[in-house]
Amino acid sequence: MEIVGINQISPDQVILWSWGFITINVTILYTWLVMTILVVTSLLVTRKLSTDINVSRWQHFLEVVIATIRGEIKEMAKKGSDKYIPLIGTLFLFICLSNVLVIVPGFVAPTSSITTTAALALCVFIAVPFYGISANGLLHYLKEYFQPNFIFFPFHVMGELARTLALTVRLFGNIMSHEKVIGILLSVTPLLFPVIMQALGLLIGIIQAYIFAILSMVYIASATSAHEEGHKHEEVKDAEFSEVTS
Repeated sequence: MEIVGINQISPDQVILWSWGFITINVTILYTWLVMTILVVTSLLVTRKLSTDINVSRWQHFLEVVIATIRGEIKEMAKKGSDKYIPLIGTLFLFICLSNVLVIVPGFVAPTSSITTTAALALCVFIAVPFYGISANGLLHYLKEYFQPNFIFFPFHVMGELARTLALTVRLFGNIMSHEKVIGILLSVTPLLFPVIMQALGLLIGIIQAYIFAILSMVYIASATSAHEEGHKHEEVKDAEFSEVTS
């Protein structure tokens, strides 16, 4: 298998198999690998869940992970935070595992491909209006795009697109640049310094997974809370009007 070289910007450039318009590259291969590890691990860990005091180490680890993710989400979404766990938890675990597995020789993080980071950012782009509309309805969600008046509509749209682009480029740039730096150091310096940089890279990879998940939740919480506040404000105005007219 060909390994991504220093002069290659993206693992998308390494084609492993192609037939007609169907192409399998390094990015797709390692994305499938990360997905398989996550699915198989979750099946193995959850097949014997117990409510007893004494639980397995894997279940205890799983509970710690879920509790940590839930706690972070509750900091931003005070109400109904559990419904965001599947999306935010999946994003964090996928990105984190992709970045951590770079310690395995020959593995290339899917997040070093802009196509992967763009797909992840697109999931967030779709999730923001989905949760916003689910929380307060289509009318209240769309009304926010015309606040404080209709002139600001294009600016709100550009803001949505800009933060999606920011999510894409931030994750891609950090992971890709780290891999290229390690490749350069391995070719010009002794082994010790690249090993230190690799350890630092693991920490950066975990931090980037955390930042991506947190920013995703911030965008979702902003969409839902803004509409909830607007909805509550209208309810207060309706109540005041009813008191005046009664």
